[in-house]
Amino acid sequence: MTLLAAMLSDPDLPEAVATPEASLSRHELLGWACAVAERIAGAPIVAVHAAPGLPTIAAVAGALLAGVPVVPVPPDAGELERAHILRDSRAALILSDDPGAAGDSPVPVVPISDRKRPGSMPAAVENRTALVLYTSGTTGPPKGVVLSRDALAACLDALAEAWEWTPGDTLTHGLPLYHVHGLVLGVLGPLRLGGRLRHTLRPTPQAYAETPGTMYFGVPTVWSRIANAPAAARALAPARLLVSGSAPLPVPVFDDLLRLTGQAPVERYGMTETLITVSARAGGERRPGHVGTPLTGVRTRLVDESGDPLPHDGTTIGNLQIAGPTLLDGYLRGTGTEPPELAGGWFPTGDVATVGPDGWHRIVGRASTDLIKTGGYRVGAGEVEDALLLHPAVREAAVIGTGHPDLGEQVTAFVVADPVTAEELITFVAQRLAAHKRPRVVRLVEALPRNAMGKVQKKRLTAM
Repeated sequence: MTLLAAMLSDPDLPEAVATPEASLSRHELLGWACAVAERIAGAPIVAVHAAPGLPTIAAVAGALLAGVPVVPVPPDAGELERAHILRDSRAALILSDDPGAAGDSPVPVVPISDRKRPGSMPAAVENRTALVLYTSGTTGPPKGVVLSRDALAACLDALAEAWEWTPGDTLTHGLPLYHVHGLVLGVLGPLRLGGRLRHTLRPTPQAYAETPGTMYFGVPTVWSRIANAPAAARALAPARLLVSGSAPLPVPVFDDLLRLTGQAPVERYGMTETLITVSARAGGERRPGHVGTPLTGVRTRLVDESGDPLPHDGTTIGNLQIAGPTLLDGYLRGTGTEPPELAGGWFPTGDVATVGPDGWHRIVGRASTDLIKTGGYRVGAGEVEDALLLHPAVREAAVIGTGHPDLGEQVTAFVVADPVTAEELITFVAQRLAAHKRPRVVRLVEALPRNAMGKVQKKRLTAM
């Protein structure tokens, strides 16, 4: 089955894709995508200026129809980041309605909306690669993650099973169109599985409340803002699925959404290199602080620093590894793809987690920033953050390990809060968690540094 199966199967479906500005039937979207495909046929790889809206959706769909790998470029990328992506990917052109989309790069800009007539259906696709998504690592410039058509299809089909996703669903979200969450799940999902997509352009509480859907996608920052707007949250009560991902959902936000909407959010886990691998189920249990069990075809395991397996007992923290059909083909290097380093087929996620005897996963965080080794103990930053968020004055919290001459690392918290003292918060956590888990330092700040997806950038906290 082709990656864009639903877009091709019933072209007469009205309002297949809509934004606040316009809507397209499947027939209209298919015609636009075919026109794009004709324009870029034969290109080795193309970039797309991934501004939110229908042109980006048509451009990505057209490139996939043409069998041309797509490199989404964030619309807010700085000049250095944009130049690196275009140079590293060797994109032959960039699709955009903005003539300045390439910046100072010599890559030609080809308009998306210049469509005098619908294009004809291109020949069957042969190219294995579908997307090259650039993701920031801990060091160096962003790396191009090469994702195959088969990996995308395996991910979406497994999610259709887990979330009971059908052509009768209407998906509403306003996430960026250059990440796995907003683009692969949020756009290619409906184009493969069916149903309608309503993109709100921005993921605000008001936009979500005013855009009816059966499924809503959001990152924790989005859900936190919705939970803090009770009227908007209650407007989502008729939906059957509220999905959170891209970062851990704080337990207080989980509880608030359950109280306001009458349903617990579905959490899932994934990364650019593996796509989505673990999720709660639409028809099953949803546990705060946990991301569910592996999707069909996916295997997971925990290992220690030496690579030896660790028990799935719900308490042992280990390095999470993934195996299955959704893994990347490799990283883009010059003119080719460098395969990932796999030990026995296992991909090292760089995340630390616990897995229970029943298979339920709890993501502790990044091994480099969220596993704190203090005085011989291993402390997960997320557990301390959840405890801090229980305090009525605390609005946001991020915990990291910082150097300590005796303990090796000490638990250090950065907190956005109403008037409260650091000593009060240290005592508050000490009353709820083991003594070695309490923050030894609490820094009260006006805001936490976040990226475009709302993830706290803990490397910047370390510098602070």
